[in-house]
Amino acid sequence: MPSDQRPPLTDRTALRKHRARARARRAPALFLHEDVLDEVQERLAEVNRTFTRPAIVTGFPEFWQRAFPDARVVEDTDTLDLEPGAHDLVIHALALHWANDPVGQLIQSRRALCPDGLFLGMAYGGQSLQELRQCLGSAEAELRGGMSPRVAPMGEIRDLGALLQRAGFALPVADSWRRDVLYPSPLGLMWDLRAMGETNALTGRARSFTPRAVIMRAIELYALTFARPDGRIAATAEIIALTGWAPAEDQPKPLRPGSAAARLADALNTDEVKLPGDGSD
Repeated sequence: MPSDQRPPLTDRTALRKHRARARARRAPALFLHEDVLDEVQERLAEVNRTFTRPAIVTGFPEFWQRAFPDARVVEDTDTLDLEPGAHDLVIHALALHWANDPVGQLIQSRRALCPDGLFLGMAYGGQSLQELRQCLGSAEAELRGGMSPRVAPMGEIRDLGALLQRAGFALPVADSWRRDVLYPSPLGLMWDLRAMGETNALTGRARSFTPRAVIMRAIELYALTFARPDGRIAATAEIIALTGWAPAEDQPKPLRPGSAAARLADALNTDEVKLPGDGSD
């Protein structure tokens, strides 16, 4: 099938349904959004800048609007409802893993920034839910002879960092942190994913209910493989933070290779060891 005719990764109708169901709960499981909000606020406090025209891209607008009441909050649709150059800050909040075109999301975010505007993207990284992916895949392969898509693909830090450069951001930086979430059993994790609006919305997902035998075998494998000494199981949540700036003429520029005015060896008070073929004599 030609690349321009491939089905989209995400079934947006199913995704909206799952998110709406989570948001309608008395207590949706948004603890990872709370973690990310704390991180965003801490990073903004470290920037010597007051942002007056923020925009936030998210699938959970009520949560983020409460935190940033003056922000324009938009859904993470394929085409973002943001005006070019209208914002000095864009936050992309835990939605990039559902994007049909991740680099397109970043390009649109950059275009929505005024010169020297800041982009903060918080995305689930590739280690997230690695335990659940492994156990569901093994259970399905064992009992059904194959695997179907069940967990949205999540990028590795190097790949997501490269997307910042492709999107045209200046001074791009990618870093990450990891949180292990503990549950009495794998069923607690599965219920939390439902309360997060993060159940399977992949276009290529199986449309029939997963057989009970597959779920029970996955739970058994999870407990056998990932149980802690106290009997609880861990689920990994990796968050990758993407930082970049809309290009501007007065921004700092990287130094040209070889233009340093001082040697690192002098700063460290040590001897410099020249490598073969260094050419710096």
